[in-house]
Amino acid sequence: MVERSHTAGWLPQAYAPLRRFGEKVAEWFTPTADAAMGEDCYEISLELPGVAATDIDVMVQDGSLTIQGEKRSDREEMGRTYFFSEREYGAFQRSFRLPPDAASDRIDAAFKNGVLSVRIPKLQPTATDSRKVLVRTE
Repeated sequence: MVERSHTAGWLPQAYAPLRRFGEKVAEWFTPTADAAMGEDCYEISLELPGVAATDIDVMVQDGSLTIQGEKRSDREEMGRTYFFSEREYGAFQRSFRLPPDAASDRIDAAFKNGVLSVRIPKLQPTATDSRKVLVRTE
C-alpha cells in the first residue's frame, strides 16, 4: 500500500499567489516589433499571436502611428488548477513617430499568421518642392 503525502494538497495553494501575480502582469503587454526602411517605404511589423484581426486598430494622428488592441483570453478554468501561466492577455498599444517624408494618407496594414505588417510609403520629391527666390535690390 502506498501512503499519500499530505504535501500534494498544499501544492496548488502555494502557487496561487504566483498565478494571480502573473495574471495582473499580463493585463497589459507590449508586442515586439521590427522597423525597417526601404527605398520607397518604411515597414513596421508587430508580433500579435492569438490576437484577432478585428481586435486591432491602426490609427494615424499628429505625426504618429498608433497600433492598439486586445488579446482576449478564451480559456476555461473550471476543473483546472494552474500553477503558473506565462501566456499574455490584455490590452496593448504601441506608438511610432512618423518621419517627415512619410505619406501618412497612404499607409497600408495587413495581418497574416499573427504578424501585423504596416507599410508606410515615402513622399516622392517633386520638382515643385523647390524654387528660386528672386532677390530684390532696393
